Amino acid sequence: MRITDLLDKRSIAFDKNPANKQETLDMAVDLMCASGKINDTEAYRKQVYLREEESTTGIGEGIAIPHGKGDCVSKPGLAAMVIKNGVDFDSLDGEPVTLLFLIAAPNTEDNVHLEVLSKLSMMLMDEQFTEALRNATSAEEFLSIIDKADDERADIDEQLADTGNAESDFKILAVTACPTGIAHTYMAAEGIEKAAKAANCFVKIETRGSGGAKNVLTDQEIADADCIIVAADTQVPMDRFDGKKVIICQVSDGISKADELVAQAKSGNVPVFHGNNPAAASSSAGKKSGGVGHQIYMQLMNGVSHMLPLVVGGGILIAIAFLIDGICVDLNALPADQRANFGMITPVAAVFKQIGGTAFGFMLPVLAGFIAMAIGDRPALAVGLVGGMMAASGKSGFLGALVAGFLAGYIIVLLRKVCDKLPDALEKIRAGTYLSIDRSSSDRTCYDVCNRANHGWNQHRPE
Repeated sequence: MRITDLLDKRSIAFDKNPANKQETLDMAVDLMCASGKINDTEAYRKQVYLREEESTTGIGEGIAIPHGKGDCVSKPGLAAMVIKNGVDFDSLDGEPVTLLFLIAAPNTEDNVHLEVLSKLSMMLMDEQFTEALRNATSAEEFLSIIDKADDERADIDEQLADTGNAESDFKILAVTACPTGIAHTYMAAEGIEKAAKAANCFVKIETRGSGGAKNVLTDQEIADADCIIVAADTQVPMDRFDGKKVIICQVSDGISKADELVAQAKSGNVPVFHGNNPAAASSSAGKKSGGVGHQIYMQLMNGVSHMLPLVVGGGILIAIAFLIDGICVDLNALPADQRANFGMITPVAAVFKQIGGTAFGFMLPVLAGFIAMAIGDRPALAVGLVGGMMAASGKSGFLGALVAGFLAGYIIVLLRKVCDKLPDALEKIRAGTYLSIDRSSSDRTCYDVCNRANHGWNQHRPE
């Protein structure tokens, strides 16, 4: 698939002159609908606006890439606007937007279009390419410029595999991720890659987009890295970076501040990340990646993203149960007292509905558990799961699970802080326990086992 396969001539405009951001988005949505790829205009418009509320899609340099995803999209597509006079879009650099691409992505398992959209996102980091698009005077010329650049540009996997100067003494690794995982993930990767190569550094970037994790960092690469940049607006696996210098920032910083991030990495003025202290990591991220509100959003999204497969899978199974009963049973012929059991009348339908209902039953515990895990790491997972199960079995429901998740996470964070401040004398109490074991000859074997399991305490054993 090529980029131009997603871009219809009817969805390219050069004569629009919107007065503000809202008007710009509405015009772009109307252009997208003109291509016939949207089955519910208002639902799609809502998705576009919801994404914009998370963070601005005006990435700077006069470019904006709003996007919407959902069942309201029947086919993947693009719409493009060249805004000659520019429009205020709350861009990261405060500059007016003159070039806009609107993305429409369906909820399908076939994600081949995601690689195409990701490639376009990375191409938009090329100033010559974007300037040529701005100067185009017709849809045909616009498409021709994209086609030419598409031919010259390597596939996204090849681009990610290019590590720059492999012999460089300074090795930078990076992880980029955004909530939707379509555009900003890859633009941040492109920005960091260009900045690192310009600084004559080895660079490898792991992207965590809608198509899954690509170019995943290996344990050996992490061990050899001098610095790691995590530019993400969603949760990413962080324990693997324990003991390494890590810069945590928003994905937008990877786009607009890539040079500064690389310079900071090379300066060595970077805190060391400790995987066993998520509270500190969260605090660091809060200072560098949008503050408390942004962190709460990321924690909530971690719970929602893990909950959704259960909701979707359970809903599909229940729908199949109703379908089977609908085919096999005449609802009108059933007595009124049996109609309530519709979906469980035939044995096969009952199995599907039971499995789907069980999946739904896990929804709230998983939501609460992974919200808690995003805050307090794995120790908080169990507490959150229990809290979510209590909410599910009680009357508090979804809101109760949300509260339980956040409460569980911050309780674990609080306990960590309390334990960090415990007096050193408590360590001597622990040591004294082993001394008492040692004094009993009958418990010698027990001491030896405990001593091996708790290496480092043998210095407390009496001579």
